Parts: sequence; C-alpha cells; structure tokens
Amino acid sequence: MNQSYMKKRPVLPLLLSMSAPMVFSMMLNSLYHIIDSIFVATYSTHAMTALSLVYPLQNLIISISVGFGVGINVIIALNLGSGNQRKANLAATQGMLFNIIHGIILTILGIALIPSFLSMYTNNQEVLSDGILYATIVFSFSVVNMIGITYEKIYQAVGKMMLTMVALASGFIVNIILDPVMIFGLGPFPEMGVRGAAWATGIGQTVSLVIYLCVYFFRPMPLRLQPQLLRPNPQILAKIYSIGIPATLGMALPSLLIAVLNAILSSFSELYVVVLGIYYKLQSFLYLPANGIIQGMRPLISYNHGAKKAKRVGKIYLYSIGLVAVIMSFGVLLSMAFPNFLMGMFTSDSHAITEGSLALRIISIGFLLSSVSVVSAGALEALGKGTHSLFISLLRYVVPIIPAAYFLTKLFGAPGVWHSFWISEVCAALIGSLIYRSVSPRPTTPP
Repeated sequence: MNQSYMKKRPVLPLLLSMSAPMVFSMMLNSLYHIIDSIFVATYSTHAMTALSLVYPLQNLIISISVGFGVGINVIIALNLGSGNQRKANLAATQGMLFNIIHGIILTILGIALIPSFLSMYTNNQEVLSDGILYATIVFSFSVVNMIGITYEKIYQAVGKMMLTMVALASGFIVNIILDPVMIFGLGPFPEMGVRGAAWATGIGQTVSLVIYLCVYFFRPMPLRLQPQLLRPNPQILAKIYSIGIPATLGMALPSLLIAVLNAILSSFSELYVVVLGIYYKLQSFLYLPANGIIQGMRPLISYNHGAKKAKRVGKIYLYSIGLVAVIMSFGVLLSMAFPNFLMGMFTSDSHAITEGSLALRIISIGFLLSSVSVVSAGALEALGKGTHSLFISLLRYVVPIIPAAYFLTKLFGAPGVWHSFWISEVCAALIGSLIYRSVSPRPTTPP
C-alpha cells in the first residue's frame, strides 16, 4: 500500500484534499440534524423536547463508537507510516471485533436505561412516551452504526476520504428524504411521528454500511480484516484503548454537560431546555465541519509522526487551526447578525426566540477561540497522547463550565449558563495550546 504522498505532498494542498470530502460530509450531517429537528419540531413541541432529552444518551453511544474508531484510525496510520503492514491489519481486525462487541452491549444498556434516564428530567407522559419510542428504535441500530463507523475510520486511515464522503453523504441524504415521508406519512407510508424520525436515522446508517461492505468486498484494498488475527492481542488493544477511551470520554463529555445544564435550566423553565437543544442542533453546523478538518488532519499527523516527520506534523497542526478558525468566524457572524432567524427555524414561540437569540450571541463569543482547543485535542489524539487530549476536553465540558454555569445562574438567572460557554473556551484555548507545545515532536529531519 503506497501512501508516501502523505509525507511528500505540500502540506496545505494535502490537508485540503484530505479534509474537503469530510467537511462536505459533516456539513451534510449538520444539515441533516437541522432538517430533522425542523421536521420533528413542526410535528410536535413535545416531540422536539423528547429528542432534546434523548440527545445526551444518543450522543454517548455514538461517542463510544467514534472514540474507539479514532484509536483504530491512529494505530493503523502510525503503523503504516512506520512501514508495519501486519500491525496495521491487526489493529483493523481487532478494532472491528471489539466495536461490534461494544455495539451489542450498548444496545442492551441503552434500551434498558432510557425510561429511567428520561424520567430524571420530565414527568410529562407524552414527552416520556415519544422519547422512549425514539430511543428504542435508534439504539437498536447501534451494532450497524458501530460497524459503519469502524469502516469509516479504517478507510480514513489509508487516505480514502472520497469513499467515506460518498458513504456518509448517501446515508444522510436517505435520512433527509425519509424524514418527512415517515414522520408525516407521505405516499404509501403511514404517519409515524417520532417513530418515523427514528427509522429514517437507522435506515440511513444502514445505507452507509452497505456501501462500505460493497466496496470492501468488490474493490479490495491491501489493508484487510483477517480472521487469523481475531485472537485478542493485549498489546495492540492496549494501544487502541489508550487513545480510544480518552477520545470517547472527550466526545461523551458534551452529553454529560448537556445533562447537567438541562437539570440547571429546567429549574427555571422547560423553555430553556428547548433553547439549549436548539443551540446544540445549530452548533453542529459549525463543529461538525470543523470535525471534518480534524478527520483529515488526524491520519496525516499520525502517518508523518510514524515516519518521523516532525516539521510536517507542526505545519499540519497550524494549517488546521487556520482552517477551523475560518469556519468558526462564519459562525460568529451568523450568530451575531441573524440569531432570531436561526432560532425561528425551530420554534414559533416568541419567548423561546428571544431567549435563544440572547444565548446565541453570548455563546458565540467563544467560537473563534475554540479553534485552538479542538485542533489541539485532535492533534494530540493523532500523536497517541489520548490522556492529554482528554484533559483539553475536560476544560471545555466539565471545569470550569459546569461550576461557572451553576454560580452564574445565581447571579444572572438562566443566561448565566450561556456565559459559562465562552469562559470555558478561553481556558481551554490557552491551556490546550500549551499542552500541545509541551508534548509535540521536535524537528529532527527535514519535512
């Protein structure tokens, strides 16, 4: 498998070519989240509240899959960079096996825990019923989602970004088409409400997986999943988990944050829970494309680190910050200039639009600074420094944001929660950049 272009091509064009397909995919993903929420909100306010409450647990399950996939991705790319093909195959094979196991466990736990989880936040029976129905269907597709994400990370590790773009985009497009058809009952489909939204999500994930399987079996690549490598290898699994667990925790922390903030905000009014849910739908339009840059950056840093190209690693890191900053600047402008329009896409409640517009303007203060922290966290994962990456995530999603949210609400009411967001971004950007500089490889060879 010849991937020497990863260490030879000029850095910026290479990073753009690796990131552009993933940015497109993530923008389509964010569009799907927004359109999905608009359809659900149009169908029922209770349904929108239910999906907002389910989101943290749903995001936790996705985080486990993607986080472990990041570990697989990094170990494959590091071994390919150092020329060790067998270990790359071993990481891919064992990663797939254990992510399937994760999927089975999470399906059982997710379905069992969702009633108790939702009852912590609401006693509205319609909201509870919609939330349990939606979550049960979506969680039933956990194994399908785990396998699909594992293939995604394997193909990204070998530079096949266009394939992952096609697979992801196909799933999102199918989901977007099926949403109104299955929610409202168009054509031969009966009106299914939130159940239709859940089935559309599961079918979209299945379409992506089918594309990966077809390509894998009909257009083989040198990196293979090999049955003879299924016997658990403690050394390779330890490496995958050492990156995957911190990556999972880093992605799952937003779920913890949302759950805590929902508890704080619900003490004022359920309206603020809806505002927070809408904000997280809107911010996906920024942070998912930014994640596309990270996905393009990560295998490049891992491969060049494995090939001992430290100067290229540094350049990839800096260019990535610049690209993510462009995306975040766009988000600041939109949030400051058109907050009423953005909130109005999801609700017609004038009070929710007013409160949500204030939230967007305050939270967006920290968008630009978050470019440094999100890229630093991704770069540290690519270098195999999972624990360091997790520390940056803790700065963004636990301390100082949760204590700040609690104490600021005592002073300013519910808007205190919005101020805690930009405060955490300032801390994460400053400390995150220092952490990266302290552990990043020092140049020893020309790029």
